[in-house]
Parts: sequence; C-alpha cells; structure tokens
Amino acid sequence: MTENFSPNGDILRVEHVSKRYGAVTALTDINLRLGKGEVLSLIGDNGAGKSTLLKIICGFQPPTSGKIILEGQEVQLRSVDHARSLGIDAVYQDLAVINQLTVYQNMFLNREKVRWPLLNSKAMRREAKERLDEIGVQIPDINAAVAQLSGGQRQAIAVARSVFSNPKILLLDEPLAAMGVKEGSLILELIMKLKEQGDVSIIIIAHNYGQVLEVSDRVNMIQDGKITLDKRSEETSAEELTEMVVDEYRKALQERQRQSAG
Repeated sequence: MTENFSPNGDILRVEHVSKRYGAVTALTDINLRLGKGEVLSLIGDNGAGKSTLLKIICGFQPPTSGKIILEGQEVQLRSVDHARSLGIDAVYQDLAVINQLTVYQNMFLNREKVRWPLLNSKAMRREAKERLDEIGVQIPDINAAVAQLSGGQRQAIAVARSVFSNPKILLLDEPLAAMGVKEGSLILELIMKLKEQGDVSIIIIAHNYGQVLEVSDRVNMIQDGKITLDKRSEETSAEELTEMVVDEYRKALQERQRQSAG
C-alpha cells in the first residue's frame, strides 16, 4: 500500500478500527488519515464497509475496537451531536432536507434565529443568501420550497447547511448518487470550491471513479474490511481502480466455484 500523504498535517487519524455486528464483520482493520484541507475519496464495492466507517467517524456508531484521533487527541465519540460539537459533520445520500420547507428554512433548521416572540425570517433569508453565495451555490429563490429544486440543488443545500455550521471535517456519503451529469457537476463544483477555500477537510464516498479523481487529493479503497490502496489522485486512474474491483470479483467467483466443487 502506498504511504499515506497529508500535505498540511493530519486532522484525523483512524487507527486499527474494526466493527462487528454479532457474527458479521463489517470492518477488519481500518487505518486512515485525513490531512487538513484535504479531500479524500473513499471507494470500494457495495458492502465493503465505506458507510459503516463514516458512521463511526461521525459518532453514529462506536467501533468495536481501534482509535479515532482528532487533531492529535484520541476521542471517544459518544453521539452524532458530540461529533458535531468537535467539528465533524456528515451529509448522507438521503439528504436530510425537508422538502416542504423553503431553502432558507432548511439552511436554519434547528438553529432558527428568533426575534421574540417571532422567528426572524428576514435575517435568516439574508444570511442564507450570503452563505450560499460565498460557496457558489446558485439557487434562484431562497423562498422556494426545496421540493421545487432539482436533485443537485437539494444536495447542494444539504452540503451548504453543514458547511454553514463551520465544520472542521465534512463527510459526504454518495453525494452524486442517482444524479445526471449536469446535477453531478453542481456538486463537484461545490466540493472544488470548498477545497479551494481550504477551511474544511472532506471525505467523500462515490462510485464514479472519474468524478472522484477530479476533486480529490487522495484515494483510499476498502476491500475485505481493510484499506488496500492509498494513493494521490494523480498517481492512479479510473482504469486502475476499476481493475482492482474487477479482480476482487474474480477472486470471489473463483472461491465460490472452489467451494461448490468441494
């Protein structure tokens, strides 16, 4: 495995993390590093454990064993709220936006501004527009219900809301899932914008290897509960990554055939 690369020092380290659910082992021995201001793409076949790892890093599930080290200090993440308080936030592919609410209401969900005894909608509209403009998210009308937006725009709102809380680490679980080229490009542009600003470190799970290589500094692949590849994006290719997954399929097929023959 190629030596880990962290251009500005590590903000996060995952050391020898495993996760078991009874007799099922989801993660065997994960070792991962994330540099400050870095975009790390996490890839692998379905069921490889990518989402499980993100759930551990964001405090949703505890590891069975291993360490999470944040800014040089070992942390025991007790919950999602605890992780957020330490600067770790996650956006999942189900978006977690409320379609019936407006753009600005989603941006301020659970942190509404109040001018007693009423909500300060004017201030929330203004600040939501400013924040979206800062990171280059173009929404025609912040008063529009989120249900009226495209899939790419809805995903951008979900990402922007997390960025709004000024996280140190942002975890993106399949942000490009089920999107066309145009909608996917909106999210890729947003990730590039965040990368240029350098204020947040990002881990992104995606299946389109060409897309992840465009925006990431480094790529990790999970296979059999371990990270089997750790390379700078410019040192690998979509072809190499695809061949690794295909080779995994071949080995699994051969093993099944051997067991059937036996």
